[in-house]
Amino acid sequence: MVTRYEDRVLRVLKYIHDNPAGDLSLDALADVAAMSRFHWHRVFRALTGETCAQAVRRLRLHRAATWLLQSDRPVPQIAAEIGYPNLKSFTRAFSQAYGSSPAAFRKTGQFLPSHPHFKTGEYPMYPVTTRTEPTRRIIALPHKGAYSEIGRSFEAFGALCESRQLWPQMGPVIGIYLDNPEAVPADQLRSYAGAEYRGDETPEGMEGMNIPGGKTAVLTFKGPYSGIHAAYDSLFGNWLPTSGEEPADQPCYEVYLNDPRETAPEDLLTEICLPLK
Repeated sequence: MVTRYEDRVLRVLKYIHDNPAGDLSLDALADVAAMSRFHWHRVFRALTGETCAQAVRRLRLHRAATWLLQSDRPVPQIAAEIGYPNLKSFTRAFSQAYGSSPAAFRKTGQFLPSHPHFKTGEYPMYPVTTRTEPTRRIIALPHKGAYSEIGRSFEAFGALCESRQLWPQMGPVIGIYLDNPEAVPADQLRSYAGAEYRGDETPEGMEGMNIPGGKTAVLTFKGPYSGIHAAYDSLFGNWLPTSGEEPADQPCYEVYLNDPRETAPEDLLTEICLPLK
């Protein structure tokens, strides 16, 4: 029985991600879930911890923040493409969530490596430490495509953990990024959305894996997830060349220290972990 409701939640979350400018009203999402409006509202909140309206607003504005920092789309176009045809409404909603207007967020946000005026070496600075990390046992869902879109897999992963009451057996939420986005086309990038797991059997429908422990460079990034790409530029452009260290033949991973559903975007904390030899 639980699986039936999981499938409905996952279907609705995918629909939201695929149709940010579409009709994402409670009635429309209840139709996607094939449930009555009244009961769907309760089921979605019970399995995700958010109302449909809260999830839609958060996911739409995260998409907007990503495009503001990683594309040159005009602000009115971004607003329309995430379901805010009224620019004033979009500006108000974005400002409430991110603490600044869309234009100011873009202007004072992060460097864009693909920007024609980007100069080698002009990377933002973030604190980096080295420490010995333990081996971590992970359960996760695979994601294929642009890393900026991995949120859809994290939403699905969170819904499954909630419905199966797995959170008491979990450690921090973790993303694993297998490919270099500078060398692999965006639609071919491989990653995993998951968390450290202290249970026994790998839950059905998920994949289990280990992150080897050892010496690791850890950059602490504070701010919205849409700006993390600039932190990688800092790690590889500022810290690594002068560190005397050499990366291990292992992928980077990210450890998310707080919950985006309960934390303002500017206060989100992410540890970017680079395994070292």
